[in-house]
Amino acid sequence: MKSLAPTSRSVLRPWRAALLAAAVGTTLVAPQAVRAQAAAPAAAQAQPTAAAPVDAAAVARHYAVLVQAGYADTLAAARDLQSAIQAFTRAPSAEGLAAARKAWLAARESYGQTEAFRFYGGPIDDAKGPEGQLNAWPLDESYVDYVEGKPGAGLVNKPKFAITKAALAKANERGGEENISAGWHAIEFLLWGQDRSETGPGNRSFEDYVAGKAPNADRRARYLTVATELLVDDLSGLVAAWEPDRKNYRARFERGGRESVRKIIVGLGSLSRGELSGERLTVALNSQDQEDEHSCFSDNTHRDAATNAKGIQNVWTGRYVRRDGSVIEGPGIAALVAVRDPALAEKTTAQISRSVQSAESIPAPFDRAIIKGSAGRPIIEQTVASLVAQSKLLVESASAVGIAKLTLVEP
Repeated sequence: MKSLAPTSRSVLRPWRAALLAAAVGTTLVAPQAVRAQAAAPAAAQAQPTAAAPVDAAAVARHYAVLVQAGYADTLAAARDLQSAIQAFTRAPSAEGLAAARKAWLAARESYGQTEAFRFYGGPIDDAKGPEGQLNAWPLDESYVDYVEGKPGAGLVNKPKFAITKAALAKANERGGEENISAGWHAIEFLLWGQDRSETGPGNRSFEDYVAGKAPNADRRARYLTVATELLVDDLSGLVAAWEPDRKNYRARFERGGRESVRKIIVGLGSLSRGELSGERLTVALNSQDQEDEHSCFSDNTHRDAATNAKGIQNVWTGRYVRRDGSVIEGPGIAALVAVRDPALAEKTTAQISRSVQSAESIPAPFDRAIIKGSAGRPIIEQTVASLVAQSKLLVESASAVGIAKLTLVEP
């Protein structure tokens, strides 16, 4: 197998000069501006610019910009999903169902990158945070709707259950952590149904939403619509928590200095080690069970892994490509570490890049790639090893910037 490890030169060249210049300003770059800058004469690009030194405050401020942009992109994509679902449920058709599925997949591209903003008690996963309602898994399908051999299963098929946002929120994880009633994966199941194929995703018929064709079709349509409304509400709350110039979580975070940097690294390290390499990849490798696959109904787990890895890279480097193609750039954790230990910053950047490339190489369907003897299994194992290695480097990086106590989520 061809090595996925890029050279440090190819990884670091675009932003190493920025580290040496110690720039701290957040920059919004349109795609055409990126091309124009690349075409500019080298002498013109090399002109010195005044810049303040990179410090914890600058990194915290720019991180807040990335977080708000990531959640705003996800909210916009979720609203696109909501529109597609509204159109589908008004007039169910195969084409409408395909459009809703496409919108769900598109929204997951944005959301997956935001998972680097978790694990330190921020708005997404503090005591009142919506994470367990947004993205909890694995999901017991029979808690939501019918499954093979149980045609009357699920909240959809219980007429006494009132399908409202409050009711779905209250039912989430009631009686067991796999009793998931809301969020991305409940919506996913309602769009795709159970995955019974070894070569593709679930294949729920659009007729499940046609009155007279399937029992409780109207309730199923309402459930799908209300679950999506709840998803949009939860994402709207996260955007509000990170809006600039308000008395909100962002304002406190930006004043947090080194403590905010500690939180950022906790998020990156915990996603690297405990969540992505552990819960999402290693558990599935060990069990070889489709039930341990993150997005098992749509067969989108390979993209979950890739976007999670990319989200870590976004925060580390301070660079995020928005869904409209524009680019946000500014001081990430890498720039702060480079002030103290340039070699460690380079090494960590290269390792994170390897993890991204490896995760992006995981083939679909994931539930076939985890099987012993499959061509995809070594790629997943390689991704796990790379993520574990980068988590150790992140701990070293925290120490380099004076953070001694770093508690990461373990697998």
